[in-house]
Amino acid sequence: MSDPMRPRASLRTAVVWEVLQDALDRRVKATGRESLDVLDTGGGSGNFAVPVARLGHRVTVVDPSPNALFALERRAAEAGVADRVKGVQGDAHGLFDVAERGGYDAVLCHGVLEYVDDPAEGVRNAVAALRPEGILSLLAAGLGGAVLARALAGHFKEARQALDDPNGRWGSGDPVPRRFTAEQLTALAEGAGLRVGAVHGVRVFADLVPGVLVDTEPGALEALLKLEEAAAELPAFHSVATQLHVLAETRETSETSGVNEAPGAGEA
Repeated sequence: MSDPMRPRASLRTAVVWEVLQDALDRRVKATGRESLDVLDTGGGSGNFAVPVARLGHRVTVVDPSPNALFALERRAAEAGVADRVKGVQGDAHGLFDVAERGGYDAVLCHGVLEYVDDPAEGVRNAVAALRPEGILSLLAAGLGGAVLARALAGHFKEARQALDDPNGRWGSGDPVPRRFTAEQLTALAEGAGLRVGAVHGVRVFADLVPGVLVDTEPGALEALLKLEEAAAELPAFHSVATQLHVLAETRETSETSGVNEAPGAGEA
């Protein structure tokens, strides 16, 4: 199945989508069930939930915003998957007020850890929602990408402040409360008892390349997508990525599925 998202937007999501789709396919084969139960914490309007539902899976989206959940409902209906997508209002802290503990084959925690009071608790809650054999997809803002972006914009003091700040913030006007290194994100997953199978840098180049170049140069978008996929797996580029993606699995799953040998974003 090709990326169902808009071509321009796919620059921001393609790497994560490929890794996630492959992980879900492996769980389908391992469980013998064609339809998995997926929990999307902070899933908003369904950027990932709706495409996952289009694969045939059942998705529960937990988000604190009523407006986002309304948009999710409309989006799911337009995609013809309203019967497989359920939105509930809630957050990572009170996750089990609205979601089932130990009830999901996969949990998506995308753009959540930046905003919770305790990222470790957020990851532990996500893991507690997994079945004994399950997948956790973590996506969070990367420290290095923010430092690089501020420096390239000529804001050198802000770049240095982000580098030195314990939360990776470049100033009081920074809209992101917290950023992570790949090592920090990996440690959170491992600290919650998971085994990390893959780490990818997301939006390594996409946020630095002028949009007009991508939109007007023939073949530029496809070439940039391929470059993003190739660089995503290389640790050297994790330190400059705008976002970082960690795919982790319960140890029971990883011991039986060869998680550390999972194919990368650009492989079938």
